[in-house]
Amino acid sequence: VQLQASGGGLVQAGGSLRLSCAASGRTFSRLTIGWFRQAPGKEREFVSAIPWSGPNTYYANSVKGRFTISRDNAKSTVYLQMDSLKPEDTAVYYCAAVGDYTSGYYSARSTYEYWGQGTLVTVSS
Repeated sequence: VQLQASGGGLVQAGGSLRLSCAASGRTFSRLTIGWFRQAPGKEREFVSAIPWSGPNTYYANSVKGRFTISRDNAKSTVYLQMDSLKPEDTAVYYCAAVGDYTSGYYSARSTYEYWGQGTLVTVSS
């Protein structure tokens, strides 16, 4: 599976960005997609996930209510709409994927088999 993350950029606090994660190489509708982020000097952390198998979505507490994850299986793409951005959201954002996953540990990095290259989001104060 190849993952291509895009949509990062520079935005002022309170602004919005939409990240995209385009996947190829495997049946997209069977992929669970997660978003993680890594700020300078910090560990990579979970942001959000959307399973292949059902309507539920998952968010880190720090982004709940501000970020929205969605998927378009026809376009093999997952989106992360980020609103009310804060300077602490500044990080490189990575999308990750795992196929036919049902165990529920969506926030664990070890769950995911494939990783994209990351896209930088910078939020200025």
